Amino acid sequence: MSLIGASVGAGGKNERRDVKVIQRLLNKHSLPPLKSLTIDGIAGKNTIDTIRNFQSVIVKMRAPDSRVDPGGKTLRHLNRGVQPAKKITTNKNSPRKNITSSNNSNLSGERWWRANQRRYPNSSSIDKLEGGFRGSVQKFVQALKYGNANISIASTLRNRIRAHLMHYSWRIANGDILPSEVPQISGLNIQWDHGDLEASRHAARRMKELFNLAYKPSLTSNHIKGKAIDMNITWRGQLSLDVPGQEQAEIIASGPRNGHQNRQLHRVGRKFGVIKLLSDRPHWSYNGG
Repeated sequence: MSLIGASVGAGGKNERRDVKVIQRLLNKHSLPPLKSLTIDGIAGKNTIDTIRNFQSVIVKMRAPDSRVDPGGKTLRHLNRGVQPAKKITTNKNSPRKNITSSNNSNLSGERWWRANQRRYPNSSSIDKLEGGFRGSVQKFVQALKYGNANISIASTLRNRIRAHLMHYSWRIANGDILPSEVPQISGLNIQWDHGDLEASRHAARRMKELFNLAYKPSLTSNHIKGKAIDMNITWRGQLSLDVPGQEQAEIIASGPRNGHQNRQLHRVGRKFGVIKLLSDRPHWSYNGG
């Protein structure tokens, strides 16, 4: 079921994303003699005329108002023609239940997260990084270990499906996109649209909390490309590092003795081709992004 946040059509609020939802639904009904609408998010004359025609022909309204309201009769008819419900009987003695064609086990939310998110793990293996950057990280980590630094790797290659789940959990929860507009991705079976906008957003907010998100996750980050690593680095005393192309070892005697704050270590990392992102405590990448 597709949902809208505000009215669309004559006298409507006509939010761009809501208009696109209605234009897509109208096109699926293909009512002659009107042509298919351009999905542009603009409630122009063609869109309003098509809404009026739909209300007259399908909804059988005596006085069509050319407007689709959230939860209104016109929206129900638009959805009904696209995604009908199936009636099934479990056995002769059980009452009939209306069950939609969507599988409830695929609805987003805490239950889905706990049952499925482990299928899409991120990697903490350096071997999963992109070839050129992988070699740079291997040399940098080896030098750190020879210098007796402690290294804890949290994440390297990020699973593209996990990134998708995190990104759209954030966007739905924050009202940045309608659940019905989330693009499908191969290998993922989840239903973001619960048939009720607030229920959909509540489920997304719960997934956002479970993912422990503080910022909107990117779909095009260096982690997804295999060109970033999250690692915590600490040491005691002074740190001596053999740097490629340098005859003398690089001695880091001053603090702080951690990879997040020590600017001298950041300069050394750059010589290896592993660049620190200052705003993210454990994050290093091929370009500092």
